[in-house]
Amino acid sequence: MKYTKESRRGNLTTVTEFILLGFSNHHDLQVPLFSLYLFIYIITLMGNMLIILITIDTALQTPMYFFLRVLSFLEICYTSVTIPKMLVDFLSDNRSISYLGCAAQMYFLLFLGISECFLLAAMAYDRYVAICNPLRYRLIMNRRVCLFLTVLSWFWGNVVSLVQTAWVFTLPFCGSNQINYFFCDIPPLIKLSCTDTSLYEMQLFTVTILVNFTPFFLILVSYIVIISTILKMASADGRHKAFSTCSSHLIVVTLYYGSSGLIYLRPKSINSPDSNKVLALMYTTITPILNPIVYSLRNNEVKGAVQRLIKRKIFSHRK
Repeated sequence: MKYTKESRRGNLTTVTEFILLGFSNHHDLQVPLFSLYLFIYIITLMGNMLIILITIDTALQTPMYFFLRVLSFLEICYTSVTIPKMLVDFLSDNRSISYLGCAAQMYFLLFLGISECFLLAAMAYDRYVAICNPLRYRLIMNRRVCLFLTVLSWFWGNVVSLVQTAWVFTLPFCGSNQINYFFCDIPPLIKLSCTDTSLYEMQLFTVTILVNFTPFFLILVSYIVIISTILKMASADGRHKAFSTCSSHLIVVTLYYGSSGLIYLRPKSINSPDSNKVLALMYTTITPILNPIVYSLRNNEVKGAVQRLIKRKIFSHRK
């Protein structure tokens, strides 16, 4: 198996491609992992596409479902950045990815992940306005504001991912080109650099804290105010209804921040290559596959839209 491809300039060896090792040392796992992740990918695509189709329903033309539609679109793109390449690598001896291909994969992985992070904060703000200021909800959360918040989340995702990707790929890679991971991500890549990366790792940690905790702080503040408002409601039925509109979003936020925290904020003392890879597999699939389930099982409006969609399909076939 060929694991190196390098070009020489004078006495400097420059990496021109990388090898994604994954679990290549566990040959017996390749076919089971391929089957499992093919199934997960198909279910993720179908579930999120279904959410997009359902939320086009005229009864669901509200800001909450607009953001849910955008979230499902991001999840489809996010899984499509990593899983197809992983599926090919599970069944192939050639696990190479070009230098530019690796940079592109990292950029889109960061862009989509960070955009989702800020979109979840926008969704929390939407729930805050809906519960704490219901009479002005339609006025405040108009279509222009929804589009602005969506574009803003994509803007910050683009800025941060461009800076981070540029930082990583200005590092010199002149030794091994074997990435002990399933895809091009920052932590395993900087380990391949042949220069001192301690300063960069400190910058990375700082940026990770800021990018993750700025929207998380906004979500936290929103829900503190939301819960305070709900507890002041006189009607038990009103409190239950208000909590139910937030529960799906809270579950998704917990899944997102819980899985990302396990990957990027774990102490180095408890890191191991295989455990990192297992967590990476979970991180890239848990939230995308569970989002449609969480929002459909816990939402009567979505269930109603599904029933109407099925009835329309049956009626059209009978015609």
